[in-house]
This record gives sequence, C-alpha cells and structure tokens, in this order.
Amino acid sequence: MNYEPLFDEYKTEELHGRYITLEDIEPILNKLNTHNQLEIIGKSVQEKPIYSYRIGSGKSKILLWSQMHGNESTTTKALFDFLKLLNSGSDLANKYLEKFTFLAIPMLNPDGAKLYTRQNANEVDLNRDSQTLSQPESKILRKTFTEFEPDFCYNLHDQRTIFGVADTGKPATVSFLAPSYNEEREINEVRAKAIAVIVAMNAALQDLIPGQIGRFDDSFNINCIGDTFQSLKVPTILIEAGHFQKDYDREITRKFIFTALVSGFYCIYENDIVDSKTDQYLNIPQNKVVFYDFVYKNIKINYDSTKIITNFAIQFKEELIENKLIFNAYIVEIGNLDHVFGHFEYDAHEALYEDAEGNIPKLDKKADFFLDKNTKIVNGMIKI
Repeated sequence: MNYEPLFDEYKTEELHGRYITLEDIEPILNKLNTHNQLEIIGKSVQEKPIYSYRIGSGKSKILLWSQMHGNESTTTKALFDFLKLLNSGSDLANKYLEKFTFLAIPMLNPDGAKLYTRQNANEVDLNRDSQTLSQPESKILRKTFTEFEPDFCYNLHDQRTIFGVADTGKPATVSFLAPSYNEEREINEVRAKAIAVIVAMNAALQDLIPGQIGRFDDSFNINCIGDTFQSLKVPTILIEAGHFQKDYDREITRKFIFTALVSGFYCIYENDIVDSKTDQYLNIPQNKVVFYDFVYKNIKINYDSTKIITNFAIQFKEELIENKLIFNAYIVEIGNLDHVFGHFEYDAHEALYEDAEGNIPKLDKKADFFLDKNTKIVNGMIKI
C-alpha cells in the first residue's frame, strides 16, 4: 500500500501545529456527524464535553483514544486524518467499515488540552489513574471500555524530543509498546495479538523512516491504562508520536501515525495476527533518552582569567503564552556531552562565548548568545 499519497489525500487541513483544543476539533466532529455517529459520553473536571465518534458495522471492535495527556496532540491530528479516510467512500474505507466498528475518543482531556498540560484540571496524570479512577475523565474511559467491549485498544500519545532509537543517533519518530499484563512481563495470547499488529506497523514505517522506530520499556505498572486493559484480556497498543528532523510542529510525524493506523488495521483485517511475532517485536530497538534539541561543542569560555573549552546542550521548553504555543530554548547541561546527540549540532571550533550578562553559559539560562562576536544565536538557533 502506498501510504504517503493516501495521507496527502485525507489530511485534515483544519488541524495544524501542536496546540490543539476542543474548540479546534468540535467543528470537524460536527462535520463528520452525518449519521448521528457523535455522542457526548461525559464531561471533564471543568465541565467540557468529552466526545466519542462511532463508525462502522463490523464485528471486530476497535477503541481508540487520544490526548489523554492534553499537550500530546499529534495523534489527535492523525486520528482525524484516519476518520476522514473512513468517511471517504473509498474501497479501503468500505473494507474497514465492513470489518470493524471504530469507537474513537479524540480528546479525553479537553481541560489539559486547553491549558497545554500533561495532567487534567486537577493536576492528575490520567495515565496513572486506571486503578483509583479518581477523575471524571478516567471514569468515562473505563465506562466506555466496559460497555463497548473492544477487541483491540489503541492508546495514542506523544513523546518528547529527548528520545532516540537506542544509541543509533536517530530520533525515535514513532515508538510502540504492547504493554505488559503482569510483573513478569510474560507474553500470553492477548499480548501476542498486540505484538503482531505492532510488527506490521513497524514494517510499514521502516519503508518511510528506516531506523527511526523505537520500542518503549515494558515494565509493568497496573496504574497505567494500557497495562490495565491488557490485564483485562484486551490486546492494547500504545503508539507514541515523536520527533522527525526539524518537524517541531509534528506535521510530518502525523503522517507516520496515520500510516501506523492504516497498516495496523490492515494486519487485523487480513487476520495476520495468528503466528507469533515476538522475536520481530523484540528486535525493534528500545527507546533511550539520548537527545537534546541543540548541542554546541568546543565552546571557549573565560573563567577566572582561564580559558576553558566546553560543550553545552539546549532544550526547548514548550510554553503557552496568551493562547499561543512558544518554543523557548534554555541551556540545560554543560560539560562532556559524548553520551548524547543533538537534533542540531554545531562545532564552534573554540569560538568565544559571550552573552548580555557575561561570558559564562549558565543552566536554565535563555539560549541567546554570541560566538566570537560575529555568530549570533537566538533562542538556540544560529542567525545569519
């Protein structure tokens, strides 16, 4: 299947960037609501509606949810791209709608989405609330799960730019996990089904982003929703949208999430989930925290009349200012950085560091400085 033109055809152009709120998705949901597929299944802490969208008439039931963490919006965009495909009347859409019944919760945490926070309005991480069920959003998801009785669950997230594929120096643009169902991290028939789907998605993505797919650590935590649902004998798949080179808006990454969804469902459609794929799954390299947004090397600084050559790393902090998402760059590590990579790396060849406050880089300082007076760096980036 040729996924890139498929994505180009069904991309939901109304959604763009990282700051996606309920106000952004409601008009699209209403537009898709051609046969009463849309339902308000509950309300958030701040009384915002939480929607589900149901489509298809097949026996195989798929439950998907996105923006459980409010600041993780890439999979929301990709989910809407996929819903647009399902509403297209194409042969592929008809195949899926005959085989599957999809129930999507495109924004489980609308309060967190508006505030651009991981937590909900009560500052609770919903992905650690699957046992206590202390929050209305958690209760809504569990109630939907119980009533819908899905055959597969898709837990859709974003991951930070710090993750790479093991020590390869490549970013983890997409990562997968078939969560564990017990402390021993055993693989039973249920988890094996999730693994088989992940292997199919990985194969499709390797053609597009070779070497940029990672596998999350599968340590068991029953408080996480994926571990809980897997333990309740429903194959559950975690998909994490990560960083692609220079794609901080994650408009390219959304294409890969769309590809993962389409290819994974085709695997289930073809019933290619019977044979064991465990070895292929375990061959996907694990995620590792090895990246910064910027790494500047061989910087000369004057310290107590002594010239020192050092390196420092810079990381963007995503800050919501007047309802606009701003990427502000700060110095976060200074010293030997041989153990990490930068999405942007620059060898200063012993150029002298200077900034408005002095001649020494400091942790948590805004990344605005000069190198040898003639190279200007603003917000971590070189200005020519």
